[in-house]
Amino acid sequence: MLEATTMLKFRTARQRTTSMRIAIAGIAHETNTFCRDETQLTDFYIARGEKILNLAGTETNTGGALDACTEYGLTAVPIMVASAQPSGTISRVAYDSLKSEILDGLAAAAPIDGIYLDLHGAGVVDGIADLEGDLASAIRLKVGEAIPITASFDLHGNISQEMADALDGVFACHQYPHIDMHLRAREAIELIRDMREQNFRPVSHVESLPLLMPTTTTFLGPGKEMLAQVLAAEADPDLIDLSWFHGFPYTDVEHVGTHICATSKSSREHAEATAKKMAAILWQTREAFRPLSLSADEAVKAALAATQKPVVINETSDNCGGGTPGDGTHLLRAMLDAKLTNACFGFIVDRQVARQAHEAGVGASINISLGAKYDDLHGQPLKLHVYVKSLHDGRLVMQAMAKGSRINYGLMARLVVDGMDIIVASNRSQTIDTEPFLALGIDVTRLDYIALKSSNHFRAGFTEIAGTIVTADPPGLTTHHVEIFERKNATKPLWPVDKLAAYEPE
Repeated sequence: MLEATTMLKFRTARQRTTSMRIAIAGIAHETNTFCRDETQLTDFYIARGEKILNLAGTETNTGGALDACTEYGLTAVPIMVASAQPSGTISRVAYDSLKSEILDGLAAAAPIDGIYLDLHGAGVVDGIADLEGDLASAIRLKVGEAIPITASFDLHGNISQEMADALDGVFACHQYPHIDMHLRAREAIELIRDMREQNFRPVSHVESLPLLMPTTTTFLGPGKEMLAQVLAAEADPDLIDLSWFHGFPYTDVEHVGTHICATSKSSREHAEATAKKMAAILWQTREAFRPLSLSADEAVKAALAATQKPVVINETSDNCGGGTPGDGTHLLRAMLDAKLTNACFGFIVDRQVARQAHEAGVGASINISLGAKYDDLHGQPLKLHVYVKSLHDGRLVMQAMAKGSRINYGLMARLVVDGMDIIVASNRSQTIDTEPFLALGIDVTRLDYIALKSSNHFRAGFTEIAGTIVTADPPGLTTHHVEIFERKNATKPLWPVDKLAAYEPE
């Protein structure tokens, strides 16, 4: 129970203000519990004050929220926003520190009229399976029921009803690649404004399916078709939002699955009926989402057979965006064995080799042991003699998804071996757009074969370039073969792992 003096620091819903004050905070992390290492506080990029406000104008969650505040004449009050590359379970010490800073920051920033949270949806902490549910509940307890709290999410969230009940609005990005993050954050801010001005309280219902959704783009195929139905249902005037959370299958928590969250202005029954209807449609069409998995050799053969060039080969199973090391060598080895020419692999993560190339300098020829330094699952190191063609510091600005935001790949090098370019970077990230290639002097439109590590975000920057897209799925921590991961916490059979998986709306 909050003390009365604490509660009085926050404005009630009925108080009129000349300029609403909207707190901006969040912790965003996609947790792959099958990664061996814990995620520590030092792994997070933490933005405070001006660093948060500087995200205005970027196509990110926080950027969209800030732009909406400016447009509607609201005052954005930066608290703290923390994010980290997808990785292993978050240490309890790290989470407790971040959570405490947000709670203390909210108290110090009072009075406030609403809270916007930049979240992911698949956060897991040591001892806490639902980061977002825990954080949202703690914030709700802190500020009371009168303050609107909304959040925007990655659609790969494993979300809970507890989390939804602590919030007033749940807005997952609709698209994968996530080209609409800023737009969904804008809707979250709009809901806070509308709640204050119109004095209503939304309700949300989360309908969860025992379905481990493969990484499925919404740009084409069954993902695009399902999203069209979601957007059509969202046109209901009494519905504030309808979010399809694909879920994150690379985690072992009780609430793993695929989720439909409906937020209604009229009633809980309306939200529940809408969510159940969409969930039933998704379950009935689940077989359409079963992926085709090609080994590295099979993917290279398919690329060689393609007539429409350039061919983009995406290595989905070593996608840093899902927590992998990014240093897998399966696909690169297959490309070298096939002696592909007019080709580039962009990029493999190997801090040691990148540093070695920078120390040698442009024009040097060096012997390297490339990749596979994290584990044996992602391949074996490649012993190569390479030519150092160009170097870069890795500090770039994203131009496709999250456009306008800065990214740091660390020291980067363009190495040439047997006529093929290999880009090596120091910091983990998937390849989303063409900037890493351009930084090192490579025009991908002139290539026949472009290889990269990503499941679907690469489509934001490469769809218009690619003549053909081939997906490689060799062994890795984000393979489509989700059946290889041991699950100790699942409470019911899950599709497609278990034939007994079943869903019946109650």
